[in-house]
Amino acid sequence: MTVNDDSFTDWKNRERIAESMIPLIGRLHRERDVTILLHSRSLVNKSVVSILKTHRFARQIEGEELSVTETLPFLEALTALDLGPSQIDIGMLAKTYRTDGRGLSVEQFTAEAVAGATGENKIERRESRDVVLYGFGRIGRLLARLLIEKAGSGNGLRLRAIVVRRGGDQDIVKRASLLRRDSIHGQFQGTITVDEANSTIVANGNEIKMIYADDPSEVNYTAYGIKDAILIDNTGRWRDRAGLSQHLRPGVAKVVLTAPGKGDVLNVVHGVNHETIKPDEQIISCASCTTNAIVPPLKAMADEYGVLRGHVETVHSFTNDQNLLDNFHKSDRRGRSAPLNMVITETGAASAVAKALPELDARITGSSIRVPVPDVSIAILSLRLARETTREEVLDHLRNVSLTSPLKRQIDFTNAPDAVSSDFIGSRHASIIDAGATKVEGDDAILYLWYDNEFGYSCQVVRVVQHVSGVEYPTFPVPVA
Repeated sequence: MTVNDDSFTDWKNRERIAESMIPLIGRLHRERDVTILLHSRSLVNKSVVSILKTHRFARQIEGEELSVTETLPFLEALTALDLGPSQIDIGMLAKTYRTDGRGLSVEQFTAEAVAGATGENKIERRESRDVVLYGFGRIGRLLARLLIEKAGSGNGLRLRAIVVRRGGDQDIVKRASLLRRDSIHGQFQGTITVDEANSTIVANGNEIKMIYADDPSEVNYTAYGIKDAILIDNTGRWRDRAGLSQHLRPGVAKVVLTAPGKGDVLNVVHGVNHETIKPDEQIISCASCTTNAIVPPLKAMADEYGVLRGHVETVHSFTNDQNLLDNFHKSDRRGRSAPLNMVITETGAASAVAKALPELDARITGSSIRVPVPDVSIAILSLRLARETTREEVLDHLRNVSLTSPLKRQIDFTNAPDAVSSDFIGSRHASIIDAGATKVEGDDAILYLWYDNEFGYSCQVVRVVQHVSGVEYPTFPVPVA
């Protein structure tokens, strides 16, 4: 047998193992509301090749590929436990087991590591929480995809309605088509049918009512059987407490804004300050995509090295608030053609840092340039640190943060030498550290942070909604602070 034959045989064997993992992952998700992760990446509803690629990704972070032969025993051990709703990272189980040194069996180690999700410690499966989308643009449609995906277990969040202004004939058909196909994010994973007579979209079995209204005051959500709902306003039309309070109508309990909040509205970056949300708080902002991209790595750097001051330069993809061709715009430069120009514009991300990370006693400034790409941006974060360090130390720190810390769902890490923006379309992290571009000299550090300003941000929004709804289930093994 040749070397090539050996490689192909090994591949076919790993395919067989990954194939055997799929029903185990699916059963845990549907029957017990357990989401299986691998280094913070969900394996639910993934194909054989996707599972193998996710395992191979570990090579970028740990220096060696994580094999399905190594993780399968942990998955099998989980199926034998009396698990409650939770998220379990089998990549972290395998990693920590390697260095445990106590001679425990996989079954014993797994039972101990996830003890917080079993027996008397496990939490009960909760009833689904109603969610309403107010607006159905770029972020609204991605939120719909994520909410439909997360309804798979029958618990958690349930998208009940979408509120829009009527756009003309066949409005619901056209909106459903935009949900079904996306030029950047690809096809919807599932089936979508439309009931025009009842203004309903059925996506993967989820019945979603399309409600037509020009103003929040026109909607009585209880008339549609909606109760205690979380409404996500992704229009950006209202950003202060007075404006957003208009949504607090019968059937709606809380309002989440997908834009920076003004005045006393709490700006939340999940993973950093979501624990500060008071149970009785009814109006919350998820800040901006750029704020979500820079605050987690900024916190990671401040906690380890201290930060005296900083500047963020955002190279941002163009958005729908710019003109396709030169035309009048209320902003100074956004009227110039978005696909033909680099456009200097303002960003509120730097000033928003103080709201999300008030303990940071450092001045952060910021500016932004819009560029002719439709999605994925990069933030260049220049920091003056409180102590000197080295590039190797910073990269080791950020790599470990992305793997084992409470920020591992927000911060990703890549050392791919030829990484470009399109590589990060569909990333579920708030930002991705580009190791190759990182620069450190003494007490100066420059971080290059990629982020999918549409999908990665939408994932952060859903995490906030899960938290305030009470369906954000614990993760095991518990991340190291």
